[in-house]
Amino acid sequence: MKGIPAKHDSQRLIDLGGGTTRRILAYNDDLMSVEVSFETGAEGAVHTHPHTQLSYVLSGSFDYTVEGETVTLEPGDSIVVPSGLPHGTVCLEKGVLLDVFNPKRDDFLK
Repeated sequence: MKGIPAKHDSQRLIDLGGGTTRRILAYNDDLMSVEVSFETGAEGAVHTHPHTQLSYVLSGSFDYTVEGETVTLEPGDSIVVPSGLPHGTVCLEKGVLLDVFNPKRDDFLK
């Protein structure tokens, strides 16, 4: 197989605290997909990183803030966060985000 498979149930679930968990899915040096689950009210604190990020809402509802501007995202919605911009989210209704990073997040692998 030329692809790099990541069977969901074999990927480690990481409890980030505060009602948030992370599961790293498939990745290589250039790209990483991550499933992030949130309980209602859980927050992804405002932060920055050098990676370009795309967040896609699989379920739930989120207030997603980038550089102080907030938009409500629901299932099927997505947003791209350019490298270095401050961003964060608040979960309005229990849900799951699929985050994709370029390049991969080495800090998530430690």
